[in-house]
Amino acid sequence: MSTPTMSHRLAAEFIGTFWLVLGGCGSAVFAAKFLSDGFSVGIGFLGVALAFGLTVLTGVYAFGTISGGHFNPAVTLGAALARRVEWAAVVPYWISQVVGGLVAGVVIYVIASGKDGWSATGNMAANGYGEHSPGGYSLLAVLLAEVILTAVFLLVILGSTDDRAPKGFAGLSIGLTLTLIHLISIPISNTSVNPARSTAVAFFNGNGAPAQLWAFWLAPLVGAAIAGLAYPLLFGTAEELADRPVRDEALDR
Repeated sequence: MSTPTMSHRLAAEFIGTFWLVLGGCGSAVFAAKFLSDGFSVGIGFLGVALAFGLTVLTGVYAFGTISGGHFNPAVTLGAALARRVEWAAVVPYWISQVVGGLVAGVVIYVIASGKDGWSATGNMAANGYGEHSPGGYSLLAVLLAEVILTAVFLLVILGSTDDRAPKGFAGLSIGLTLTLIHLISIPISNTSVNPARSTAVAFFNGNGAPAQLWAFWLAPLVGAAIAGLAYPLLFGTAEELADRPVRDEALDR
């Protein structure tokens, strides 16, 4: 099997991030609060959480063998710190992810504008804190949640893609973890854990989202850095653990 070129990898990251934003943010914009004949038939928080999880699950299985299936600048940073991806790929990955997300944001905006009376202001599933948090949570609360949840997300990703992990299940565990993260934090920050997802809709949303975007770059990157540095220290590497039975057996003799 030939090794994917950098252009192939960047294309996979672009499409995967596009799909994540279109599926996740699109479900929030189009379907979360849908009303029919006066009755709510919207998918709500649970539906949006599942949508984000399903986009990552399907994206990892579709493109993971090409680019690693990051679709998230925080994941790329954590992977680089854990030595799962070369540092030279970090900036190109980030650019592809942000552009892919922005293109999805354009698509959501254009489709949503086809509904009479719809306004993008405050209705593009942007992240926020304070008065722009769905539940009114403070900046400190949002930063803490985003750092911790991103760190846990990266630990799951690194563990699921470890050479020691069962093969073929990484996409499932990663997608379900992102679903759980959204179930926890949609009321807190509308859930970022992904700077590209936050950037994708912030400028269309307006209403304070662009000015608060810094928090949804800083917190996920800090959380990812913590996990990327901690994983090898906490759990070692496949090579280190693979050698232990041999050394122990030799000592027993």
